[in-house]
Order: sequence, then structure tokens, then C-alpha cells
Amino acid sequence: MSEDVITSTARIHALQNAVQFNGKANIKAVTGKVIAALRKDNIPPQKIIPLVNKVVTQVNALSLKQQTTELKLLAPELLQKGKKERDFSLPDLPGAEQGKVVTRFPPEPNGCLHIGHAKAAIVDYEYARMYDGTFILRFDDTNPDNAVEEFYAAQKEDLRWLNIAWDKEYCTSDNLEKHYRLAEQLIKDGHAYVCTCESDFIKECRFHGKECDCRSVDCGESIDLWKEMLSSGLDGAILRMKGDMICNNTAMRDPTLFRIIDKEHPRQGTKYRVWPTYDFAGAVEDSISGVTHPFRTKEYELRDECYFKLLELLQLRKPHLMEFARLSIEGMPVSKRKIKPLIDKGLVSGYDDIRLPTLQGLAKRGITPEAIKQFVLSQGISKVESTVTFGLVESFNRKLIDPSAKRFFFVPHPIELTVSNAPQKKKTIRLHPTNDALGSRAIQTDKTFFIPQTDAEKLQVGDIFRLKDLFNVKVTKKNKKIVGEYLDEELIQNSAKLQWTTNQFLPMDVFIPHPLFKDDTYNADSLEQVNGYAEQATASLNTGELVQFERFGFVRIEKKDHSLIGYFSHK
Repeated sequence: MSEDVITSTARIHALQNAVQFNGKANIKAVTGKVIAALRKDNIPPQKIIPLVNKVVTQVNALSLKQQTTELKLLAPELLQKGKKERDFSLPDLPGAEQGKVVTRFPPEPNGCLHIGHAKAAIVDYEYARMYDGTFILRFDDTNPDNAVEEFYAAQKEDLRWLNIAWDKEYCTSDNLEKHYRLAEQLIKDGHAYVCTCESDFIKECRFHGKECDCRSVDCGESIDLWKEMLSSGLDGAILRMKGDMICNNTAMRDPTLFRIIDKEHPRQGTKYRVWPTYDFAGAVEDSISGVTHPFRTKEYELRDECYFKLLELLQLRKPHLMEFARLSIEGMPVSKRKIKPLIDKGLVSGYDDIRLPTLQGLAKRGITPEAIKQFVLSQGISKVESTVTFGLVESFNRKLIDPSAKRFFFVPHPIELTVSNAPQKKKTIRLHPTNDALGSRAIQTDKTFFIPQTDAEKLQVGDIFRLKDLFNVKVTKKNKKIVGEYLDEELIQNSAKLQWTTNQFLPMDVFIPHPLFKDDTYNADSLEQVNGYAEQATASLNTGELVQFERFGFVRIEKKDHSLIGYFSHK
């Protein structure tokens, strides 16, 4: 009895999937649907899978018309039902009030933004819009060693590309005088002290939970030392909060709040030499700027205690601090600490290298801002650590660009084909199988063609194949070139269909990105260059256009000096 239930359920889902995808049902997709549908009946997957495989094979043997007719009889509502819109909304914020939510995105201006930053920026921005609140762009530029002038503007351009607009913008370095007053308040209240110990000794004391002698210096002397730090009269000193040197949370063992960095700042010049750490600046800025719901990645979770303790000591408002998991993508360095060395060593061409998860790199390879947004929101704000494949980003992008991407032929590593008795034709071919608005292109053919090397290598004398959208060819001779004869134009079931160009072609290189890292080791073969011929109609394409090269993949076009370069997006 259960076999009948499985078979009938599988039949309906296979037919629906086949009709949605041009006559070919996907076994994995159908299997998942059937398992989910029969879960309530306690039917084990191992019993379902073989029957689904059998049903999908049967359904795929039918024509699209037959599939549609049968589905109309079995479940007509599935034909009328459009694709279900996916819910990309975020969960409600705790304690949020409409019109009063304030979020912030606080990048350090030390590089271009990557997809990990995009996750933070999109979540912060979407929550501000969800509650009709305020979204702040705050450059956390309190480390002159890292802050670089060009990246202030570059990061804003990255955000604009993501279609993110901010309501307020400022730099943390603009508020340094406020930070100094708050630091002095901590010292006077006995909650902070100037420490002149060597860094190795400080680490040792933290490890053993031991206080240093600087901690017992009275407030008046600490204020004098603090002023010497500010006036260049004292080197090698730091300001530390009096935490708890035996706390199990080592982040609370007298954390550093300020340190001396004698380096010119891109915005402040040489005006300041004492700079707040992330522990101090992050907490203070979130509070005084009115942020209600600051987000940061889970790696900072141990520092939350320090965040709230500092605000308590300063008697400042405490925001509702929230964390989410850091974004990790298999084979991709989603970290500026990994990206910058690749650029510095010349292992990648720059921040816009198509192998990088930088927003510039993703844009260059044809990943759209909306795909990144949908990907980010699909991940949600969970604190559960996971590593996803880049294929998930590609799947969102594919759904977005497929309905409007023009189709063309591109022949990688071309091999010449001569069709001895080929009729001369002016063939008109649609630029999209279903989108009539995109129009068509006309190709003049004679007897000379070029086909992909991988396809040519599989052909044997006597084989019959089809030049896609044109006619059938029978192989009569094979050496370095292929010779064939024209057969007819009737579609032959299950024959190979090859993309092609005539001798009117455009030479074109397509660059294909592969994972930059394999087992945490740089992959020297991570960028593949494919030489090929594109059909003449591609000459009309402009830089930035996303097209589909049939049987090859989606490609973003760049036009340089009247020639074309392609950057492979994905299949």
C-alpha cells in the first residue's frame, strides 16, 4: 500500500517539477518534496528514494505537452499556482518600537567591503527600514595604522552598489575629545589606571590573574600620567579598566581602553596620539549615538561583559547588543586579514579580482546586489556557526538573472567543422527561449563552423549530432578537424546538441574563478582562462551586460578596445 502512496505522490511532484523546468524533473528536488510530503506517514527515505528515481525517469521520457496534460488531470491547482515567493523577512527585534530603532554599520576603513560586511550592513539596514528607524554609517577609524583615506570613499561606493542608503554618517575619530573626557572620568572615579608595564609582563599577569603595581597608583597620579600620554610626555603606556583579574572571562582582566599610536591619521593628521581600542570606542559610540540594537559577530561574545561594564561605570545608556554568526564560505577568504596579503603579494589582481568575495569582485563576475541581499537574509541572524558553499549565492543570482539574460553561442577551445553539403542559410534565433521582449539575432551560415574541443573529441565517424537551433550533421571524417555532411533539420531525440559559430566570430577570453584556497592552502590554479570564439552578434554587447553562453554558463561582459572579455559568473 505504501508503495502506491509513494508512487502517486512522486508522480505528481515529478510532473510539477518537470513542467516548471522545461520538461526535465530534477531527482533531488522531487525526492525532497516526496520525503517531506510523506513524513507524517512515517515512511522511511530508503523506501521512497528508489521509487522516486523510477517515477522521475518515466516522467522525463514524456514530452512537455504530455507532462502538462497529465498534471492538469491529476492536480490542476499545481498548474495555476505560481512559484511560491520566498520569505526573506527578518525576525522581530526584542524591545523594538516603531520609529525608534537605531542601527549602525561600523566598518574600519582599511580595505574594500566583502560579503561578510554585506551581511552586517544588510541586516542593520533592513532592521532600520523595518521599524521606520535610523541607519548610521560610522567609520571606526581609531587605529591610524589601519585607516586609509581611499577606503572611506570606496566603502561608501560598495554600500551604494548594495542599494544601501544611510541616514547619518560620521567618523569615530571626530569624537576623540569626548572619549578623552570619558576616559578622565573613569580615572577620577577610580575605574581606570595608566599602565606602563611591558606588554609581555601584562600578558603574563593576565594569564596568572595577577595585578600589576600600576593598578594601585592613586587617581591623581594616574590623571597626571594620562595627561602626559596625551601631551607626548610619556611613551609605551596604556589606559586600562579596573576589571577583575581573576575573572574566568579573560576579557575582563583589566582590558586596554586606550593606547599610544604615533602615526599620522588620514582625517585627523597628527592632532592625536592616544587612541581608543575597540572595547572602549565601540561601546561608547553605540551609546552616545543613540543606537538601540547594535549587531556584531559572535566572535566578540566574550567581550560583551566588558561592553556593558564600561557603560555601567560611565553611567551611559545600554543598547540591546546582539550577535550573529560570522559568515564563512567554503574556499573563500571572508576576512580582510586573509584578503589583504593576497593583494600585497600579487596573488590576486586587486580588490576587484573575481576570485575574491569582495563586493567589487562579486560585481565584476556578475553577482547582483539583490542576490547578495537574498542570500544574506536567507542565512538569518542565527548564532550557529556554519560554512556554506558559494553555490548558494549562485543559486539566488541564477533565479534573478535567468529571465532577462540574452542567450548567445560561445565556443571554448574551438575546433573547425566543415559541413560539405550545408545549405547557406540566414538563421534567426531567439535571444531568450521565453522572453519575447529580448528579440532575436540573425546568423548567416555556409559550410564552415567551429564547435567546442570537448565535444569534438567525443565525436566518431558515423555519429550524428545537431548544431543547436540549426540542423543535423553526420560525421564523415575526423582528424585535427571534423568533416561532416548535412542531414536534415528535424529534431532527433537524444542527439547531442552543440553550440557553434561560423567563420564570422569574435575571439574572446573568458576568465573562470575557482576556490582560492584548498585545505587552507592558496590554490595556484584558482583562475582559469578559456580561449574561444563568440558569435558575431556579441559585438553589440556593452560592459556590464550579463548573458548566458549556451551550454557554458552565465558570463559578465567587459568591452576593452573594441574586443570582449568575459568573466564567468556560474552555470
